[in-house]
Amino acid sequence: MNDKSRLEALSDFLINKRAKIKPEAVGLPAGTRRRTPGLRREEVALLAGVSTTWYTWLEQGRDIKVSASVLDNISMALKLNNDEKDYLYDLALDTKIEVPQYKRQYSEPSPSLKKIVNELSYCPSIITDRHCHIVGWNPAAAHVFLDFEQVPIEERNLIKLIFSRKELKTLAVNWEHFVKGFLAIFRTYYGRYLGDEWYNLFIEEMTESYPEFQELWKASQVSKAPEMMIEFRHAKAGKMLFNLTSLQVQGDMDLRCSIYTPVEDTDTEMKLKRMMNRFSENH
Repeated sequence: MNDKSRLEALSDFLINKRAKIKPEAVGLPAGTRRRTPGLRREEVALLAGVSTTWYTWLEQGRDIKVSASVLDNISMALKLNNDEKDYLYDLALDTKIEVPQYKRQYSEPSPSLKKIVNELSYCPSIITDRHCHIVGWNPAAAHVFLDFEQVPIEERNLIKLIFSRKELKTLAVNWEHFVKGFLAIFRTYYGRYLGDEWYNLFIEEMTESYPEFQELWKASQVSKAPEMMIEFRHAKAGKMLFNLTSLQVQGDMDLRCSIYTPVEDTDTEMKLKRMMNRFSENH
């Protein structure tokens, strides 16, 4: 990410978070003459103990010097959670991780990781790299989502597939909720790997190809490991309820495992077993 993109991302993030905070939530009067939702710039500056001019410059994406202590104050003023705070630090302090010249080499999960995922027989599981490219999955995932083996390897980006494949767009009852979880993870990578220009190229491609992407991306949600319940309406199995757990895999490749666990006291696991058994019998 070049400095221009980094500062634009910082500006978008601060504006978005400021707009979501009600004045009364931070002990300020609501007032009656607010033209925009959320806090005013001068109110954030007051809460953070900085001048309005300085905060305005920061929010405008000007290249100014910032300190960790001031970012702490801004984080408190904007009520950022830990993941959002880390993202703010990455952008504002320009904490680049050294990234080698980008060449598309698809990571290969270790045999032990593959075995672990395959042992999760009725928990659809997907392994992705730091670009959210799918590098591994178990049979349950192929049945619930799609057979990734049939997707050309260069097209197996999870974010892109969620927007481009009809079967995935119709799978989740609340598709936007489904997408936002993965975009929140993607944004943490985006802030962490500032030196990787791939992200800017990908975001530009997605924005041009899928109009709804830009709106959802602008929402600026940040989460390293969102946990949420998702309701699917599967074409073959009907209603299915899963809890999503996202696990970071320790190691040099920066892989992530997204595990969908059938919600207890539902018939989701039974439906999945039945669907997989039927497939085995026919093949």
